[in-house]
Amino acid sequence: MEKQKVLSKKEGIDIGNVTICEATKQMLEKARKDGVETAFDRAASMRACPIGKDSACCKHCAMGPCRLNAKDPYGKVGVCGATIDTIMARNFARMIAAGGAAHTDHGMSMLDLFREVIKGNITDYEIKDPIKLEEVATSIGIEVDGRETKDIAMDLYEELERTYTQVEGEIPFAKRVPEKTLETWRKLGIVPRGAMREIMELMHRSHMGVDQHYENITRQCSRTALADGWGGSMVATEISDILFGTPSPVSVEVNMGVLKEDQVNIIVHGHEPNLFESMLVSVNEPTLVQAAKDAGASGINLVGMCCSGLEMFVRHGVPHAGNFMSTEAVLVTGAVDAMTVDVQCIKQGLAKVAECYGTPLITTNPRCRIEGAQHIEFNEHHPTASTDEIVIKAISRFKNRTAKIEIPKIVNKGVHGFSHEYINYMLGGSFRASYAPLNDNIINGRIRGVAGVVGCTNPRVKQDWVHVELVKELIKKDVLVLQTGCSQIALTKAGLTTPEAAILAGPGLQEVCETVGMPPVLGIGACVDNSRILIAASAMVRQGGLGDSIADLPVAGAAPEYMSEKAICIGQYFVASGVYTVFGVTFPIVEETKFHKLLFEGLEEQGLGKWGFSPDPYEMARMMIAHIDKKRKQLGIDKARDRVLMDMADRREMGAAYQQA
Repeated sequence: MEKQKVLSKKEGIDIGNVTICEATKQMLEKARKDGVETAFDRAASMRACPIGKDSACCKHCAMGPCRLNAKDPYGKVGVCGATIDTIMARNFARMIAAGGAAHTDHGMSMLDLFREVIKGNITDYEIKDPIKLEEVATSIGIEVDGRETKDIAMDLYEELERTYTQVEGEIPFAKRVPEKTLETWRKLGIVPRGAMREIMELMHRSHMGVDQHYENITRQCSRTALADGWGGSMVATEISDILFGTPSPVSVEVNMGVLKEDQVNIIVHGHEPNLFESMLVSVNEPTLVQAAKDAGASGINLVGMCCSGLEMFVRHGVPHAGNFMSTEAVLVTGAVDAMTVDVQCIKQGLAKVAECYGTPLITTNPRCRIEGAQHIEFNEHHPTASTDEIVIKAISRFKNRTAKIEIPKIVNKGVHGFSHEYINYMLGGSFRASYAPLNDNIINGRIRGVAGVVGCTNPRVKQDWVHVELVKELIKKDVLVLQTGCSQIALTKAGLTTPEAAILAGPGLQEVCETVGMPPVLGIGACVDNSRILIAASAMVRQGGLGDSIADLPVAGAAPEYMSEKAICIGQYFVASGVYTVFGVTFPIVEETKFHKLLFEGLEEQGLGKWGFSPDPYEMARMMIAHIDKKRKQLGIDKARDRVLMDMADRREMGAAYQQA
């Protein structure tokens, strides 16, 4: 094994202080002994640029880079005369454009796959959820009664293609937006036309010498971000459900203990579900299973990481080894016989760690190649040809293992897969599917409000800790939590995604959870599936009793350990949709500037949501709960009512009342 440069003991990380994940701690200890460097080490040795952290620098032209002083932000301007507000708004805009492009490209890839399946050019996949197909089509005005599935699907494809290519008008899923929210967007001129146009225009505006007013740039930031949340991301989620099945709750095993020393372990890491779906077929192919046994293995063990892993465990219950900051650590086990990656959230450092343990790191998507990794192109027209080859390479590595194997004996369980459709069914049953019980329990005070806690893990803070402490505080105060992305894995490792975790919730939320049989923390999918939260919020508005727009709802959002440009785009589309959204770690802005005041106050005054920031989970919880309480007061539901447990007779009576209404 070729050893990498590692930090000396004096310089080295305090392993107990960088993560609360015991499996990751164990592997970091092993990595130190093996002389292997990880992102935790690099973060400790790489000081974040204080000027860049505050977004007080501009490198958009060759007259710079220009660095302004965050302590005296209006003391000077850039060479072209750009003020601190223009510079920060341009930097913010380019993060949104990049993040929106990532989700939009993902969504367009899924739509391309959908088209080829409909046309019969790809036969390995099929429409698995025709009911979801009809529901999505109906939601945007496509006629479904008496029509063939193929015809409905083709109409849906042609309509959703406008999400990307349209240059005028409103994106198709704007029809799903609550009327008052849409009215506000139209007034502000931020209804998305097509994702390609919005991203192109935002990049143009942020070019040197174009848009030089932070308020005007921010409007286009909102328009572009909304093209992601209500466009690219929503298309990706809905098409994935139609092709691969809409999630419903499933018990899933999480953490590095899901690896098996006597089996061929294959990890799929990335974001697009089609690679993983085909890998599931290959690992169950009898000839390959036999080949693994002939090599001395008892079988083939398929495991997920990051968001493609989340896609698979909410649909198929495939075990999950860990979130973003554990992707290098899991290779240190020596038990991974192949790791395949496609796009997004993939550290280049994986290649060196994989090399140290003789693990093939395999890139599969033409958009993402890594120096030092092998490349096996994933061809959707012949997908198992690619995934079979990957399995064969993994079997070969198992047969010729040389790395010392050390697998942490830690496995945690959680229940995940709470799609909008399942929440609707869970609350009302097959014949009275409805958000009415949720709204009613918010109105009567059993549930204080709803929070989305989502996103990544970041080595600038202790892995998982902020997620876990924030959510504990929220559920203790009767706030129901929805989760997407790597946050779900943090909460599952902490035991907060099972129905039994309701014991940690406040009395009102606990009562509701026990009545319904659900956890106080609902895992709903990958980071692209934040669109499910938008759909749920819209359903709450349509149900009635909680205001006329998303901005009226007693809800809040948070990304406690975010790290990517995608996260900034997600945050902005939630803010533009009307949600108070709090980020942790750091925020790319200089406080007490005009741009800061616009994001943290001014957008709310326009009828949208607003940003918040705190690196401390307890302060973050306080801020979110204060906002939820403010919305409850504005709705006139801040007075607590007597809590009465709802039995089946109550539910039947309530259902009859709804049917009469």
